[in-house]
Amino acid sequence: MAAALEEDEIDNDDYYSLLNVRREATQEELKASYRRLCMLYHPDKHRDPELKRQAEQLFNLVHQAYEVLSDPQSRAIYDIYGKRGLDVEGWEVVERKRTAGEIREEFERLQREREERRLQQRTNPKGTISVGVDATDLFDRYEEDYEEISGSGLPHIEINRMHISQSIEAPLTTSDTAILSGSLSTHNGNGGGNINLALRRVTSAKGWGEIELGAGDTHGPLFGLKIFRNLTARCFMTAQCGLQFSSRGVRPGVSTMLARHLDKNTMGYLQWRWGTQSSMNTSIVRDTKSSHFTFAVQLGIPHTFIMMSYQYKFQDDDQTKIKGSVKSGFFGTVVEYGAETKISRHSVLGATVSVGVPQGVSLKIKLNRASQTYFFPIHLTDQLLPSAVFYATVGPLVFYLAIQRLVIKPYVRAQKEQDLEKHRESAASDIAKKKQEAESAVLLMQESVRRIIEAEESKMGLIILNAWYGKFVTDNSRRHERARVIDVTVPLQCLVKDSKLILTEASKAGLPGFYDPCVGEEKSLKVLYQFRGVMHQVLSGDTEALRIPKQSHRIDNDT
Repeated sequence: MAAALEEDEIDNDDYYSLLNVRREATQEELKASYRRLCMLYHPDKHRDPELKRQAEQLFNLVHQAYEVLSDPQSRAIYDIYGKRGLDVEGWEVVERKRTAGEIREEFERLQREREERRLQQRTNPKGTISVGVDATDLFDRYEEDYEEISGSGLPHIEINRMHISQSIEAPLTTSDTAILSGSLSTHNGNGGGNINLALRRVTSAKGWGEIELGAGDTHGPLFGLKIFRNLTARCFMTAQCGLQFSSRGVRPGVSTMLARHLDKNTMGYLQWRWGTQSSMNTSIVRDTKSSHFTFAVQLGIPHTFIMMSYQYKFQDDDQTKIKGSVKSGFFGTVVEYGAETKISRHSVLGATVSVGVPQGVSLKIKLNRASQTYFFPIHLTDQLLPSAVFYATVGPLVFYLAIQRLVIKPYVRAQKEQDLEKHRESAASDIAKKKQEAESAVLLMQESVRRIIEAEESKMGLIILNAWYGKFVTDNSRRHERARVIDVTVPLQCLVKDSKLILTEASKAGLPGFYDPCVGEEKSLKVLYQFRGVMHQVLSGDTEALRIPKQSHRIDNDT
């Protein structure tokens, strides 16, 4: 909800809703609706100075909506980017008489230019923190020989390794970027660090090149080159070579990768690496909306293996994924399974259980927060113990459910309420203006509604008895919440034509005589009406299309 509020901001002027036409409305439909509203709001129809002034404001608003939607170019811009798109810096240089596709491309070009100017003024930091935990004493304790040692009653858990890396990108020009990165690593008290500077230049739309310089206290200076090139529309390659200088001499390294789109969702990769760890690798990756599959085979020294993994993506708001993989080679066999889910707008939490021979059992927890990654590999046992597998699987699940209920959900709920309150405050003046316009519209509709009701009564047609729009509280568990609705009987009756009322798929807050009484919350339209002397009632969602009368709306008098 918070994300939707930020995207929509205060742009509540829905021109389609104001004219009560479909988004696919033809020019004839637009013109018919426009003429009808002009007859309703024309200032010359009102003698009272105040009503005349209000009619003039609403007439101009309707005229503005019609001008935008009746012009193909303006309508294309409005359909893609809304009202704000019509005011974007740079539109004055866009030629007229362009197609919708050309307008989209021109708008995106202007947006890219603005983004490029912004990128030149800021960096793009990315970082990773990895903390390795040795918890083998929980399951692999020596109870016989060392039972009486002081302090042995509690298991010994220690952090035995840590890795921290950070990188910053600084655009120098539209084609040149400098990348500064560094890392620190430690393992059982020994470690070191390095720092790297890379200069990347985009040579054309087909590729880029990069020069890398590095230095560290363990490996010595580094010099490397990297090239990316699109060979065809479906195929690309990368090539990389480097020289690592150390006290033992110069160690060269070369790697190259060829990738090809096998179909819309499938990629094939061939990779060759020569150096201290030479290998050849081939893999197939298939990524769809609901799943991700990888199959890889590698021949090399010292690592030769075959690997297969599968990931299923749930189509829910939390973007939950479950995954499993098996990897077997000269090092042994490892089976992994786990899940990840979105816990907030910018954060993703994942947990993976790794069971292998001879690696034992490990639990890996990863948190992605914006561009930062926090990784915690916890080694539980060197043996294949069912108890370790059980606790590694059930423990994180129980812990997550508890945190989700006690911490995450209350926090997200409070955050949404805070964002909603901020949005209400920022939109207060706009909503007050909309309310005033709606009240003015209702005053201007009175005479027209009187004539419509007389005509409908004469033929036992459609009479709107009562209509409310806003937030209704029907759940007993939410009785403490206050219903926020407005009376829209007059505006709906004004839209009746030939004993029919048709509302399109758009927020009803934009209809003449309507406004939003509860910003950011779910709204409905409740209508009690009479047709051919029979009572009918309907409850419709805010953006649902509605057609009245209908037999299914009929109220059974016998119940």
